[in-house]
Order: sequence, then C-alpha cells, then structure tokens
Amino acid sequence: MKYNIRGNNIELTDALRDYVEKKVSRAEKYFDSTTTTEAHISLSVFRDEHKVEVTVPFPGVLVRAEESSENMYASIDNVVEKLERQIRKYKTKVNRRFRQDATLRMPVAANGSASSHGVETGDDEESAGFEVVRTKRFNLKPMDIEEAILQMDMLGHNFFVFSNAVTDQTNVVYKRKDGRYGLIEPE
Repeated sequence: MKYNIRGNNIELTDALRDYVEKKVSRAEKYFDSTTTTEAHISLSVFRDEHKVEVTVPFPGVLVRAEESSENMYASIDNVVEKLERQIRKYKTKVNRRFRQDATLRMPVAANGSASSHGVETGDDEESAGFEVVRTKRFNLKPMDIEEAILQMDMLGHNFFVFSNAVTDQTNVVYKRKDGRYGLIEPE
C-alpha cells in the first residue's frame, strides 16, 4: 500500500509518519491485493484538537474515517480502530450475503480494480440564480440496494446515488430522520 500523508499546522516527523504507516497498514490484512492501493491520510491540528482523516479506496469499497482528540497518537489509534470496524462489518455482510445467495456477484470489478465512485470535481458554475460551488462526477457501479446502503454508511453520508443492478436504473438511497432508509427510483 502507498501512503499519501499530509499535515496541516503540524510538522510531519519521521516518527509520526512511521507510526501512521504502521497503524494504517493493519487494514491491509482484510484484502487480497493492496499493492496499487493508495491511502490518503490527513493530520491536522487546530487549537488543542488533533484530527486524523483517512480515506482508502480498497478494491470494491471506499473506506473513510476521521477522529479527533487532544493527542495525535490517540487520534491515529482511534481512526484505525474505526476503519477496522467498518471493514469487518462490510466483509461480514458481504460474506453472509454470498453464503445466502450463491449467484451473488463479487463487489470487485472483472479487472480486479475498484470501479466505484472515483470523484472528480469541476469548476464553479452558476445556474438559474443558484450558485453551484462544486460538481462531482463518478461512475455508477451496479449494485443492489443493500450494498448501496452499506456503502453510504461506510462513507458517512446521508444519501448515496447508485445504479440498481436489478432494474438497471439510477437510484438514490437515503437515511431518514427515524434512522431507517428510503429509496428514490424513477417512474
């Protein structure tokens, strides 16, 4: 795994860099092939808050977590624990579904690379009096509703756009205020 470590208001010492790489590399054991995977780690300090953000696009799933505390090393430990919990939860659900449905396709593309949600930001645009401050473009990976909800939860978002593998249409799943999930699909 390759590491892209950035610091904001903090000096990245070799000891800190080695600690981050050692801890984040623990997540590699959950996946078969991680040689081309690049982990994006951001360390920042603002007042007395030490914040760590980690994003790792593993084959078939994008894992993201952030934690903050009064100590940078504690923040790193906490964010790695959070990543491992997310990965274990994902793997457990995928394995359970695979055992239940032998015809389930694996969440990795045929070429072995992650085919989901490569985000690209565009220039600022203005439309009908409303200011668009960010544009995202991404590939819609065909998946079922349960996998879309899992991806949404792992990203920490409250909605997720995906291509429904059953209907071949673009759908949106979202988290409702009551904690349950909703689905938006075209007529």
